[in-house]
Amino acid sequence: MLSDLGLFGAAYAAPVSGEPGVGFGADDLVTPASVMKVQVALAIENAISGGAVDGAERRVLTAADRTPGPVGISLMHDEVTMTVRDLVALMLTISDNVATDELIGVAGLEQVNRTTRELGLPLTEITSDLRTMLHDVAVEIGFGDYAALVAHDPRLDGPPSDAEVRVAIAGATALDPQRGTRTTPREAVGLLQAIWTDSAGSPDACAAVRRFMGQQLTRHRIASGFPPDVAVAAKSGGLMGVVRNEVGVVTFPDGAAYAVAVFTRREPGNPSEPAVIDAAIGQTARALVGRLREPSG
Repeated sequence: MLSDLGLFGAAYAAPVSGEPGVGFGADDLVTPASVMKVQVALAIENAISGGAVDGAERRVLTAADRTPGPVGISLMHDEVTMTVRDLVALMLTISDNVATDELIGVAGLEQVNRTTRELGLPLTEITSDLRTMLHDVAVEIGFGDYAALVAHDPRLDGPPSDAEVRVAIAGATALDPQRGTRTTPREAVGLLQAIWTDSAGSPDACAAVRRFMGQQLTRHRIASGFPPDVAVAAKSGGLMGVVRNEVGVVTFPDGAAYAVAVFTRREPGNPSEPAVIDAAIGQTARALVGRLREPSG
């Protein structure tokens, strides 16, 4: 389904209880985009549960230091004050970038990465916060900063053209999983398995991540492949029109639960619409889970 759309695809699905899974490109390095926010949430919730971080601590988010993003605090004009635990809710339910960077600052990037390494996921790594990543992309492709990239209008400013910008973005470090933030479908599923079996940390921390993933507002990727009686807890991710992903756990009425990770990459010039890619992600997830359910009917 993904190759028919001219997309690079890699996916994996397995029972949350740890039995072998099925997929394709399961060990390929991929760019997770906002899927990495699951890692941040787990590190923070474990720190809260262990007493290293006060979940009720109020954090002041100034307008001057705001991470760009399409939703949430990024769109606000004024200073925002929010507790650490409420920032986690905002990060996982609407994928808020400001909340994410604040939480990376609270936990520390090294601790976030240590959390996944200690779970036996050595290929999964976050290389920077989101604000730094966006700034670095802009500078790498020839702009002074991310604001200049967003404001660029070839009709008024001259070269590069929109097409040239898209090609440059696709080749940037942040979009290259060999150099930027990375994971694999198998490791993404492994992280979900650990969270769903309470082996990723304290039961309270794992339960909090599961709860917020179950409340994600995006319902048109993995969830679109399953009927309404199948519960889906997920985290989506997308970056600059190139990558479009989702990971999640689907739970059937019979209690069987499966962790799924689907990652896609659209190269410049590919005309596939986002809604079509979203539907393909859902159908890919359904096909993989269907294969896992075949032996039991």
